[in-house]
Amino acid sequence: MLRSSLRLPQPFRRAASTAGPGRRLLLSTPIFYANGPPHIGHLYSALLADALHRHRGLRGAGPSRLSTGTDEHGLKIQQAAAAAGTSPPELCARISALFHQAFTQAAISFTDFIRTSEPRHCQAVCHFWAALQDRGALYKGTYEGWYCTAEEGFLPESQLTERVDAQGCAHKVSVESGHEVHWTKEENYMFKLSAFQDPLQKWLRDNPRAISPEPFYQRVLCWLGEDLPDLSISRERSRLQWGIPVPRDPTQTIYVWVDALVNYLSVLGYPESHGEWWPAAHHVVGKDILRFHAVYWPALLMAAGLSPPERIFVHSHWTVRGQKMSKSLGNVIDPFACNERYTVDGFRYFLLRQGVPERDCDYYDEKVVKIVNSELADALGGLLNRSTAPGINPSNTYPCFSETCFPKVVDYRGTEALGRAAAEDYEFVVSVASLPLQVAGYFDHFQIYKALECIALCVRQTNGFFQRHKPWKLDRKDPAEKLWLDTILHVTLECLRVYGTLLQPVIPHTADKLLSRLAVEPEERGISGLTFLPRYNGKPCPFEGRQLGPDTGVLFHRLEKSSQHQIERKRL
Repeated sequence: MLRSSLRLPQPFRRAASTAGPGRRLLLSTPIFYANGPPHIGHLYSALLADALHRHRGLRGAGPSRLSTGTDEHGLKIQQAAAAAGTSPPELCARISALFHQAFTQAAISFTDFIRTSEPRHCQAVCHFWAALQDRGALYKGTYEGWYCTAEEGFLPESQLTERVDAQGCAHKVSVESGHEVHWTKEENYMFKLSAFQDPLQKWLRDNPRAISPEPFYQRVLCWLGEDLPDLSISRERSRLQWGIPVPRDPTQTIYVWVDALVNYLSVLGYPESHGEWWPAAHHVVGKDILRFHAVYWPALLMAAGLSPPERIFVHSHWTVRGQKMSKSLGNVIDPFACNERYTVDGFRYFLLRQGVPERDCDYYDEKVVKIVNSELADALGGLLNRSTAPGINPSNTYPCFSETCFPKVVDYRGTEALGRAAAEDYEFVVSVASLPLQVAGYFDHFQIYKALECIALCVRQTNGFFQRHKPWKLDRKDPAEKLWLDTILHVTLECLRVYGTLLQPVIPHTADKLLSRLAVEPEERGISGLTFLPRYNGKPCPFEGRQLGPDTGVLFHRLEKSSQHQIERKRL
């Protein structure tokens, strides 16, 4: 096939429907490869996207969708099905159901679960291929190189190293994954990736927030400064039958990564209705698939006449007691077992609190128990229990605030204690008042762990405030003491209301339980209008004097210590 003239992309224009306040946004996880059951790395990707999706909804930022699903084509699945004595469709149906079940159990608020074996997706892929072909981005040529079956791709020499096996034989392996590669030569369709080096560099220079965190943005810039060879995007049908055939060429199968990446358009109704949403898309991906999402995918989109996604959020991996998760080591962690052991909200909190996107993070049972018990059961749950206990709040109401006991000051720094409030109480109140904006900023910068760190610090400060003033020692029959006692409780419950509201994207069930106990109605749980302690600023508080919700018991039960060192994967 002769090379046709390639139409390079014009400057990107953002569709009117995706601009400004109230705009639409697609949040997405990767679609997960259906050759094995889910593990906590998959769950972590989904939780990050879910927390961003929930936070956006609570901000009232406009319509949003969250897509996830399973990637069901390719040689790995073809081989895994053969090894399991089943067919690829049967294997994919079983594994896809496990992912759907895992994400449903973990309260992932997905609006679309796509499978690449669905007709709607196959039609979208064929249309996308035709767009590439029509615009001169493809040609047929002989390709040879090192092919990695596990990664479903050809790897350049720069991404390979040698490893000696137990028999002393040297093998070429991927530097990134350690998977073995084999020299392969075949006639394939080639994508003119080399033609997009300059457009990709310009896209990133013009959009410094396109890839977060910053180290991954810099990594992609480095890649784009190297040679960018054309990309093989099909396989011979004789080698790979389980995949989408190339339109009008039954001898070739579309490369699994091209197939998989188009899922972000398929869920939006490509090629008919995607324009209402695209390119307002934020992809959450693991660092191992960064090249596919930050180099190949934007280039393919440009070649098809579409804009790249707005943002790509990248995260690192989870290790287990310092070791990489691997089937051979038997340390692959099962999310179903984790949800049973730590509760859904407990494990959600741990992964989002401890997961730092820039670096690999470590899982082990004792760490989960310590963090969840300390921050959810003791600090947050204990505070709610103490401030609503019948002995200290016998009327079971949201008590009144006294400006006399806690007068407003313009500058708390260096201020002597006024009323009954101590100087450090003013510093604490300022910290809580600034929390909603801090949290919003951290979510926007893909630093959910920092948002949770700030919330945990404020919870500790609130416990310190409560402990410092010892309301249980105050005499409710004394009018002056009662004013101060009620003020302490009012401030504490206001803090808990803020924490419950801000924690909804992370621990939805626990946050709902907390807010229901405080009698905060569903329509009062948004983040955009969240204010703290309005009475301190001379404004009315809608909760003051309100009857609290029913006591549903302990907010979060402490986890028992376990003798086991890890949660073993349950056999399928």
